[in-house]
Amino acid sequence: MRAKGLSTAGLGIALGLALLAGAARAQTAAPTRDDIVGKLNHFEEAAEVDLPALKQQVMERAKARIKNDPGPVNRPLIAPDLAKLPAFNAQIQFDADTPIIQPASYQTVGRIADALVHSSLLPYTFLIVGHVESNSKTREANAILSQRRADAIRDVLVNTFKISTKRLHPIGLGEEQFLDRAKPTSAVNGQLQILTYAKLPEEPARPAAAPAPAAKKPAKKR
Repeated sequence: MRAKGLSTAGLGIALGLALLAGAARAQTAAPTRDDIVGKLNHFEEAAEVDLPALKQQVMERAKARIKNDPGPVNRPLIAPDLAKLPAFNAQIQFDADTPIIQPASYQTVGRIADALVHSSLLPYTFLIVGHVESNSKTREANAILSQRRADAIRDVLVNTFKISTKRLHPIGLGEEQFLDRAKPTSAVNGQLQILTYAKLPEEPARPAAAPAPAAKKPAKKR
């Protein structure tokens, strides 16, 4: 009887471990293409964001030594209008302090590429937004790193998956726009975002080609 009881207990432990392992796999599983499309295909209107100016503002604010800086929890968002855009938050793993994508995240990047060529998303352009959680490094260093990581994702999408570079706009926000402002050091703040940004301009219709002139028949000899 005692042996039987131990066996039952062991079975219960094994079952519990299997359930925990399954839950862990579910949390780390790459999103499906349809998951991403579902997040991004609710575009209503473009955000009023000047991207070159925003890049400059990020660097200027990250470099600034503000005497009365409110701190990461109360620091105002640098581009609040981005919150109005459809967004997919991706857990992309990079090598520490580099823009090198770890192999475990290649599948997620591939799924993003699959989503961007879905028929419902082909008419749009997208922002690739890099973030970094608050850490021991300077805000300036984190702003630079977030831009390099956004650029790295753009380069893979363009060079490996042949997504048109005209549809992708990388921008690094560093610590200047936390995804979870209440917990600046949370890993959530290191996620990369894909945002549906704007509609592609429609190409003007090409004028119909003029019909070729009829060939002249050679004159008859008299």
